[in-house]
Amino acid sequence: MTAMHTVEIGGTAPYAMRIGPGLLEDGTTLAGAVRGRHVLLVSDGNVAPLYADAVEAALRAARPGLGIARFVMPPGEHEKTLARFGECLDALATLGATRDAAVLALGGGVIGDLAGFAAACWMRGIDVVQLPTSLLAMVDSSVGGKTAVDLPSGKNLVGAFHPPRAVFADTNVLRSLPDRELRAGLAEVVKYGAIFDAGFLDWLEAHAGALLAREDAAIAEAVARSCQYKADVVERDPFEHGDRALLNFGHTFGHAIETEQGYAGATGDGLNHGEAVAVGMVLAARLSARQGLAPEADTERLRGLLARLGLPVELPAGLDPRALLARMRLDKKADAQGLRFILWDRAGAARVVRDVPDAAVLDALVG
Repeated sequence: MTAMHTVEIGGTAPYAMRIGPGLLEDGTTLAGAVRGRHVLLVSDGNVAPLYADAVEAALRAARPGLGIARFVMPPGEHEKTLARFGECLDALATLGATRDAAVLALGGGVIGDLAGFAAACWMRGIDVVQLPTSLLAMVDSSVGGKTAVDLPSGKNLVGAFHPPRAVFADTNVLRSLPDRELRAGLAEVVKYGAIFDAGFLDWLEAHAGALLAREDAAIAEAVARSCQYKADVVERDPFEHGDRALLNFGHTFGHAIETEQGYAGATGDGLNHGEAVAVGMVLAARLSARQGLAPEADTERLRGLLARLGLPVELPAGLDPRALLARMRLDKKADAQGLRFILWDRAGAARVVRDVPDAAVLDALVG
């Protein structure tokens, strides 16, 4: 059996993330994170049929008196809307959720974001427990307390910082994860090496085959190391006023791609989040090299690793670079001083860069 990993996230609202097999069926552990008598299990139409019954049965066995309700929404980034958020609040109202209630977010990043935002807003804040079921959610959105929904004009424009009470990442669920979703999660894993630790890129290059084969030890190690990198930066900068912005490497480009494509990744008509971030990281590395900040060889190394993991590394055909630039201007990472790009000086050493000329951004987008 794969050893259990625990990552401690500090700060003003500390919590722990447990990583290992069988956590969704461990009622004692799950119930230990629930303070009150009401639980709303939030999931989607893909994940709920696979795991919701097991989670609910485990909770009832450990805490027979719990009042448990479900809110199951259609899957996909395009469903992460204010309308679905309102429906989730209505489900909390129907449950009669009190101030000590808990929302359990069972799903990928969309569910984690929307359920977390609902928890942040219900009675000005109740507990959320993250139960990520995708690799992408395990290594990114479930840790750090960012919650949000999308608007037609941009991704994650409405939200709040709301740290979870606990995170339980059951690595068994990754066995049923579609190959495309596994690869999408690996894009965010690569990101941590790109911005923090070139040695982690070495490890990923050496274990790429094991990760794609879903070998338990490799997957658990990748998740634990990724979450430790994120935990360290979130503890230093919980509200993204400094170093935490580095986690957006590739995301300014990636979010613009997702928005311009109408969040069509779930239907196969566009890139999903991890795929868009993979392309965005290559574009950010290319922009870094052309600005004279980093060696071109590091761009090629990153590109090669992402391609080996089965991820796209080129801007999809048919996207207008000027339209993408316009999308970036509304991205939540822009501020009064304009766009902030996360670029790098070399693999493992990223930084925030301002005042990048539009012409340079367009040049990177053109190729």
